[in-house]
Amino acid sequence: MQALFTNKVSKLIKISTLIACTIIVYTPVSAQQIQRIDGSKVSNSTLTAKIENLMSVANVSGAAVSIFNDNKLVYTKTFGYADVSKKTPLTQNSEMYAASFAKTIFAYIASKLLQEKLFELDTPLVNYLHKDLTDYEIKGWNRGYKDLKKDNRYKKITARMCLTHTTGFPNWRWFEADKKLKFKFDPGTRYNYSGEGLYLLQFVIEQLSGKDYESICQERVFKPLGMKGTSMVWQQNFENAVCYGHNSEGKAYDLMRWKEASCAGSMTTTPADFSKFFEFFISNKGLSKKSFDNMISRHIGIRSINQFGPLSTVDSTSNDSIALGYGLGIGVFKTPFGKAFFKEGHDDGWGHYSISYPDKKIAMIIMTNNDNGESIFKELLAYAIGDKFTPWKWENYIPYNLK
Repeated sequence: MQALFTNKVSKLIKISTLIACTIIVYTPVSAQQIQRIDGSKVSNSTLTAKIENLMSVANVSGAAVSIFNDNKLVYTKTFGYADVSKKTPLTQNSEMYAASFAKTIFAYIASKLLQEKLFELDTPLVNYLHKDLTDYEIKGWNRGYKDLKKDNRYKKITARMCLTHTTGFPNWRWFEADKKLKFKFDPGTRYNYSGEGLYLLQFVIEQLSGKDYESICQERVFKPLGMKGTSMVWQQNFENAVCYGHNSEGKAYDLMRWKEASCAGSMTTTPADFSKFFEFFISNKGLSKKSFDNMISRHIGIRSINQFGPLSTVDSTSNDSIALGYGLGIGVFKTPFGKAFFKEGHDDGWGHYSISYPDKKIAMIIMTNNDNGESIFKELLAYAIGDKFTPWKWENYIPYNLK
């Protein structure tokens, strides 16, 4: 009887030990010390306190922050509310409008298809179509390309121009007074941020592949990475974890429920899902080294004072010191700690930013659901990873204490 009792105790101890080990293994990612690009470190708890303080003084409704060391997720935390009116907490599984973070997904997919030689960077896109671009009947918000019928410059546009925002198109035609698509500059002559340009490449890819863009994203990225909370069109199950964008006073904007896939900005995602993709992306697990290096290399220089607005067409030397430019679908610049690449996301109620220092293998994602969110970016980037080089004036990320 004593031997039987001893054996049972021994088994219980082994089971308890196994459970304890399992708990340790699956504890949520959280490093005690976070490495900055200059070699210094910041503690997990200190960073958390800093974020909470910044959100309080700048009146930011909600934020999700993820940091990567050695290209691995070492800190990820959500703060504040997904819905201020109901005091619904923002969580890792809250469905956030990604805005132009969608373009990072497209940049990766386009680079993958370039690698597979579905199309070439410098071949005019019209060469891949079965009929003239302006003859296609396109339903929905895009409305096609009939506006360009009398302007043959569209025949010069290439994939490189689309990915580097040098097509000459405006950001979106509906921002124009007459709501028509037109050229602001000759194709290939200067940087001019354009969702229209990226959407043109999406259209051509859909024609070449015979698949709609949502299906391409699911097959190429979302399903392989287990991103169940991410889609280019609104899904019914997203209703269970809605996150709203808020104005500076904390009042919610109407929720965006996209019915058509747009590579330039229709994506809904969660902090957990986008962090999963970003780790995959910066670790270069999906592209050849040659394709990845080409993607994050400087293809076009940028000298505009601001990225948007009247000063986007006025040049200066203010960002020459960091050699600001654009790669294939992402912004790039140089620092004393190596090159960096970045992508933003912005709309009413939403402000997101991602940056990676590939030579240091350090990166960061910030997602906010408030018009005040971008006002904490400059200070938070510097404090969390030592990034003092992001061109915050060009981005119009005016700090809360300078407004």
